[in-house]
Amino acid sequence: MNRALRRISIAILVMFVLLLVNINYLQGFEPASLATKPNNARAFEAQFQYQRGNIVTSDNVTVAESKPSSDIYKYQRFYPAGPEYAPVTGYDTLYSESGIEYYENSVLNGSDSSLTVRNLIDLLTGKQRKGASVMLTINSEAQDVAWNALQSTTGGKPGAVVALDPKTGAILAMVSYPSYDPNLLATHDNNKLIAADKATLGAPGNPRLNRAINFTWPPGSTFKIVTSSAYLTQTAGSSTQSNVYSPTQLKLPNGNLLSNNDGEKCAAGTGQTTLITAFTQSCDTTFANLGVQLGNTVLKNSAGLLGMNDPNLTIPMPVSQSNYPPLSDRSYTALSAIGQFSDTVTPLQEAMFAAAIANGGSLMRPYLVQQITASDLSTVQRTTSTQLSQAVSPSVASEVQQMMLAVVQNPGGTAYAFNTGAENGITIAGKTGTAQNGVNNSGVSDSVFTCYAPYDNPQIAVGVIVQGGGYGATVAAPIAVQVIKAYLATLGK
Repeated sequence: MNRALRRISIAILVMFVLLLVNINYLQGFEPASLATKPNNARAFEAQFQYQRGNIVTSDNVTVAESKPSSDIYKYQRFYPAGPEYAPVTGYDTLYSESGIEYYENSVLNGSDSSLTVRNLIDLLTGKQRKGASVMLTINSEAQDVAWNALQSTTGGKPGAVVALDPKTGAILAMVSYPSYDPNLLATHDNNKLIAADKATLGAPGNPRLNRAINFTWPPGSTFKIVTSSAYLTQTAGSSTQSNVYSPTQLKLPNGNLLSNNDGEKCAAGTGQTTLITAFTQSCDTTFANLGVQLGNTVLKNSAGLLGMNDPNLTIPMPVSQSNYPPLSDRSYTALSAIGQFSDTVTPLQEAMFAAAIANGGSLMRPYLVQQITASDLSTVQRTTSTQLSQAVSPSVASEVQQMMLAVVQNPGGTAYAFNTGAENGITIAGKTGTAQNGVNNSGVSDSVFTCYAPYDNPQIAVGVIVQGGGYGATVAAPIAVQVIKAYLATLGK
């Protein structure tokens, strides 16, 4: 062979080797990346030719599945509970996904790199490729009760409920109202999809907004958990029995006067009371004065440790930031200390307040996915709980626990209607909030409640906000109590 032919042969051999290496690399290491590239026609067709994995609750109730289709695609997505789980599952349409369908898309459609070996085995054994299943942390009983209660007791008002396991951060329930039916968006008819998309986006109440994690309201008096935590942390020797200034009217640094709700007199108008009494009766003047004493920086730091001002929280869906703003005016700090200036929270954040206190001051990172299981039933991934922050010390948490207990168990407490005797032996600790809003507080107050139970061995923490619901004890608290009772019943308590 002459030199020219040898060079050509070597060049061709090298090109073949490079081609083989490239093909094997793409098939072995890049399938997920290729599958998610825009304008990938094969991926678009394939997503409906393979059976997508199910989404199930922690107690194995299927909330999203793929059923055989009678049109040009083999499978169509179906959501058995429709609107109830829409804020959790999201939707899977011809062109896009949302919620868990989006954030766990690669495992659900089977293209994730963690499934490569299993897909290869299925190919060699002649099995049809199938996506992995996603098991949520949601408890179906708690979810059902939260959804039904939010619909039936709020008079159609927007709101949301979130329940957490305070020891792990697992989300036990997450509902948002109003909601939408994701089945309308799962159609394979392009014209119907466009019409459904337009209708749900333009519907009254913005039903596609997940109010549980992506909308914020004023926390009202539930923020007194933050203010109390800051006071007990910063003030040496303080306790629930510490005497605090509790005037009927408080003169703010700017000269304006702040009164308690409906002009009520705390501690019979004596001007002094214990911290636990002020918390139990939800005395605005007491906590506004503590806010002025503590200062904005201390309150902001305390709020941050309890989960606020975090722009990076995901569950895996991104969570809108709950805000405690930087303030220079001490009068505004006074109002923020009672949850009535420009501090805002999600219902998830409300549940996080109670969860952190219930768990001895340790705030666990909230999460929604418990485990991912391949089609061969092997476990691909299991979530391990992690701490988000040590919000307060165990001793401070114990003091706040006693005050939250008094709110529900003391006859003078704002949520005494839900005491142990009234709830068949379940001892609940909580904090009500009646969050004023609108210009000059002219709007109907939002109803807010955060709580946990059982008091001596916390298993669940709940946050509820109902827009325009009025007093926290009237609308939000009954919903939270129903969720607690439903969940504890599944644990045999």
